[in-house]
Amino acid sequence: MPAVETPLTFAVNDSVVSGLHIRPGNPVATLVLAHGAGAGMEHPFLQGFAQALAAEEVATLRFNFPYREAGRRFPDRPPAAIATWRAAMDKAAELSDGEPLWAAGKSFGGRMASMAVAEGMPATGLVFLGYPLHAPGKPEKLRDEHLYGVTVPMLFLQGTRDTFATPELLESVVSRIGPTATLQWKEGGDHSFAVKGLKRGAAEVGASLAPEVARFLKELS
Repeated sequence: MPAVETPLTFAVNDSVVSGLHIRPGNPVATLVLAHGAGAGMEHPFLQGFAQALAAEEVATLRFNFPYREAGRRFPDRPPAAIATWRAAMDKAAELSDGEPLWAAGKSFGGRMASMAVAEGMPATGLVFLGYPLHAPGKPEKLRDEHLYGVTVPMLFLQGTRDTFATPELLESVVSRIGPTATLQWKEGGDHSFAVKGLKRGAAEVGASLAPEVARFLKELS
């Protein structure tokens, strides 16, 4: 039976954004979860991931960035996205019983989480569901500089066919970060973790990532 998703809202500067909260009976951690640039918090991938985490006793808080809430297509600039991350983490802390709070996101959402932590946002650690290291076909323009100042544990889950992260480049970045960073490859996965020849819906794909993430959180929370 699916876990109950409780709708909520919270303020970000002069705007209000929506969220969805799932809280199992005695969570070992709360994972605050941001969407990618092209889809909101209701996307089946994130819903499937959050529902599967609930079965692993991990609470989640998904939220929309202001641009998505307003129906705009172009993502918020980093200052607005980072402010949203800070507000989301504050809201998660209000809803928690003191368990560890982790920050996670799909692509853009994860990158903005890491920038927020690099700028001082408290978090037990970070989980990246497809880190956008560079734009497709532009490996010379890496989005990595801020990562080397992040000291909390980081889990990179990445498909081997992800055009947003050349494998050799991502492996080099993770190596430079050091022992706080863990990289787990998903064989054949693209940027959405879809695998050629394997017919799965987006919710099932998202759910398939939850056990590995839950193990990581339980080991370090």
